[in-house]
Amino acid sequence: DLNRLIEAWRRPETVIVHEPWWTATARHADIVLPATTTLERNDIGASSRDRFILAMEQAVEPVGEARNDHDIFNALAERLGVAEAFTEGRDEREWMRHLYDVARQQAAREKIELPDFEEFWQHGYAEAPAPETPFIAFEAFRDDPNANPLRTPSGRIEICSETIASFGYDDCPGHPTWLAPAEWLGGEVAERYPLHMMSNQPQTRLHAQMDHGPVSLESKISAREPVAINPGDAAARGISEGDIVRIFNDRGAVLAGAMLSDGVRPGVIRLSTGAWYDPVEPGRVGALDKHGNPNVLTLDKGTSKLGQGPIAHSALVEVERFEGDLPEVTAFDGPRRT
Repeated sequence: DLNRLIEAWRRPETVIVHEPWWTATARHADIVLPATTTLERNDIGASSRDRFILAMEQAVEPVGEARNDHDIFNALAERLGVAEAFTEGRDEREWMRHLYDVARQQAAREKIELPDFEEFWQHGYAEAPAPETPFIAFEAFRDDPNANPLRTPSGRIEICSETIASFGYDDCPGHPTWLAPAEWLGGEVAERYPLHMMSNQPQTRLHAQMDHGPVSLESKISAREPVAINPGDAAARGISEGDIVRIFNDRGAVLAGAMLSDGVRPGVIRLSTGAWYDPVEPGRVGALDKHGNPNVLTLDKGTSKLGQGPIAHSALVEVERFEGDLPEVTAFDGPRRT
């Protein structure tokens, strides 16, 4: 619910953002500190499921006034008189060496030998050996549940949890059961908003990353995010392929380009997540988003008092053909310079 976020955004006296891109977050900040991209700084790439640690060597000098995150926060720490506590006496390269050395020590405890930092940086990567056998979840538990219990009260897989039941949550009992979602086609809200909106991950970008790139832009319809609509639902609303439509509910409204598809069932629309938020009136709660960001329409409510996961797919909307002058998409325009 981006309109709820805008209300919250007004509460701090000052909002400071450090960003490489002129995103909607940067647009709504009071102060923007330009940060370097991965091509403009030295870094280390790794994840918990990769066998490789990558040396990400700087390819180009920082553009404009962009600075590394470490340098930005070090400069702030100096002004606050806590630079030594922040840096711990290390500059950026020394921090990379330190982080790599810690990872190397952790690997050694698992009998995995990694090269020293200088060799790693020169070679470009460090590789852990492939496991002799594939990873199998809960393998030890399955082989001998008594000798290898799980970290549950019973040591077993629990279909019913007395611990969770003891919390007394009305939206999360101690056992699996069906509970009516906050919004669904079988509920009262469907009388006003009869379409179930799915906001899937897009095929043309990763979340919102590179929404301004050519692959993502080529998928747009009149510069708006495409929304897939069942032909029957479209016909009932006088909507044709390529029309610009207004998708709305009590939380807000967005514009999108109609894409008729038998791939979505009647009563459902699909509006991918990730179109950069682009309100007609920036900063005004309830302003029309002219680009097609589904988070204007989704409910800000957790899965339960226990889980607090997102429920982005529990959102009902209505769709109508947009009439009137089409506002220009400005999501990717740079900041105004004075």
